[in-house]
Amino acid sequence: MKIVIQRVSRASVTIKGTIKGSIDRGLLLFTGIGPEDDETDAKWLASKITSMRIFEDDCGKMNLSVKDIEGQILLISQFTLYASTKKGNRPSFNGSALPEKAIPLYNQFHKFLEEETACHVPSGEFGAHMDISLVNDGPVTIIIDSKERL
Repeated sequence: MKIVIQRVSRASVTIKGTIKGSIDRGLLLFTGIGPEDDETDAKWLASKITSMRIFEDDCGKMNLSVKDIEGQILLISQFTLYASTKKGNRPSFNGSALPEKAIPLYNQFHKFLEEETACHVPSGEFGAHMDISLVNDGPVTIIIDSKERL
């Protein structure tokens, strides 16, 4: 699984003109799922991301996690994180998992995030055209790949 983590002051997802989810201070997670990903990837990422110290403490050091600050998480599916641009000018998305595998794993990841934070995690809609609004705080943007943990 590949995830782009954005530390945000606020973020929201809108589908067909209706706000589906929004958060204040916390993390916006753009989440891509590959064909080799499984539940162990989702569980590891949920634990790692919710414990990652990327919020400042009183001394201005990145020393606090989203759990420490009681922040929120907005989860967005984004298969384009698996784009290949090696050939031609049109990206290939053959590296992303097919929906029949990706959707259940995305839902499992969502559940793990809620278990880790003990809070509701709003999300977009898998496969929908979504408009994402965000105010990046910092800016802080981190890319994490579950296959690089080993």
